[in-house]
Amino acid sequence: MSTSLIFGANGGIGRALVQKLTGDGWTVGAVSRHPQDLADLTEFHYEADVADAFAVQQAVYAAAQELPPVDLWIYAAGDILSSPVAEMTPDAWQRILTANLSGAYLATHHSLPLLAERAHLMYIGAYSEKLRLPGLTAYAAAKAGLEAFAAAFAKEQRKLRVTVVRPGAVDTPLWSKMPARLPKNAMTPDALAEHIVAAYHAGTTGTLDV
Repeated sequence: MSTSLIFGANGGIGRALVQKLTGDGWTVGAVSRHPQDLADLTEFHYEADVADAFAVQQAVYAAAQELPPVDLWIYAAGDILSSPVAEMTPDAWQRILTANLSGAYLATHHSLPLLAERAHLMYIGAYSEKLRLPGLTAYAAAKAGLEAFAAAFAKEQRKLRVTVVRPGAVDTPLWSKMPARLPKNAMTPDALAEHIVAAYHAGTTGTLDV
């Protein structure tokens, strides 16, 4: 039986991943700020805000007591803000970078001892070069930084597989914060989860545009 650990498990994409993997018979550990909302999907749910290094460490420690070595590790946490630089507060800038980039580092750093020898780490990114739009400076910078982080990290941990998944528009509540309408062809979270699990089985590394 395979094991997965998902950060941001209560978001639209994260929850779809938990549902997909548990439905496929995986053991799934789910980390989120509101773990009780995941109790109907998995018994292995842990509380952490990815902005809090100690909370992330404690959640990973709790997972280590219950889970086998993790085969598929996913960072699906994130946040978005549409605000011009002239109006954006330093706290808002930091919140977006933390959710999308610094939190990925914290979760990765503390999770390494839990991983199976040939584990696959996946980060939910975005088409960062297409996000260089007015108001999206923080989000675009964070997602571009996430890709750079993952590329360098993959060279440090050559036994591990590392993938940044770059979906187009996904129909989740986060889209309400975007300065654009949701496209009619937007992907559902369930469809994206299918792509991610297929990429795991195919051994896809680097960046994956879906």
